Amino acid sequence: MQNKYAMVFPGQGSQTVGMLKELAAAYPQVQNTFSEASEVLGYNLWDLTQSGPEEKLNQTEFTQPALLAAGVAVWQVWNLKSHATPAFFAGHSLGEYTALVCAGAIAFKDAVKLVEARGRFMQGAFSDEGAMVAIVGLADDLIKKVCIESAQSEILVVANYNSIGQTVLAGHLSAANRAVEQAKTLGAKIAKVLPVSVPSHCALMSPAADKLAEMLKSININPPKIPVIQNADVAFYNEPQEICDALVRQLYSPVRWVETIQLMIKNDVKSIFECGPGKILTGLNKRISKEIMVDFIGEPAKIAILS
Repeated sequence: MQNKYAMVFPGQGSQTVGMLKELAAAYPQVQNTFSEASEVLGYNLWDLTQSGPEEKLNQTEFTQPALLAAGVAVWQVWNLKSHATPAFFAGHSLGEYTALVCAGAIAFKDAVKLVEARGRFMQGAFSDEGAMVAIVGLADDLIKKVCIESAQSEILVVANYNSIGQTVLAGHLSAANRAVEQAKTLGAKIAKVLPVSVPSHCALMSPAADKLAEMLKSININPPKIPVIQNADVAFYNEPQEICDALVRQLYSPVRWVETIQLMIKNDVKSIFECGPGKILTGLNKRISKEIMVDFIGEPAKIAILS
């Protein structure tokens, strides 16, 4: 690897039944990683990812361990082929936990316990109807206008600054429905309620954050060996308590992905690779900047070419 590069890890939405099948056929490290996770979880995580059912894989308490294991497995395979160290790690929402594992800050088995519980805490945090809304094609000032005017007496805030002109809102379902209509009126190319049951990264997740904070007290966290840019602050921390605090705040704070990629570029990163199943972040990163090379490495051919 000639140029300074970074590795990014995807969050929920990247899971598919059959993910990493080709990589697992070529590298036993993949199934070995899933086997470690299965020991912690008490069920066969690899079988779930390969055979489904899809509805179960998409339930957040199962999705989160699956994507954590997938990202860690791809990173292990990459390390077999590449001897260059990334300048930075970052992960989109759940992917931040994968980044911290790969940076040596959290032990893999501890992270499996954490994200499985995180999924349960999130699912149980809000018993009424919550929603998330994807909006494409509106500037940030118009997004703020949509949030303020659509919320009325309810909660509706920006949950993800995903890419230039691509934003996700989170809050109460009725406010989300109002936002869809208003965004369309203001000229949004896309405005739609997403098929998710948990309104992530907003104040409705505060009860989940409290439970996560309590659980994190029992988890050993070390200074990362590679800097991890964390979602809540677009900053990297060495102190374990600061990392804990950022993970807790992440549950009810927006994922500032655009700023994360821009910080990498400001620090002379020339290439960014998506480490996990799929290429959702690769698509987002392409739209954030044309200055850098972006690609994904979840397939054997990609590992061979890019490492």
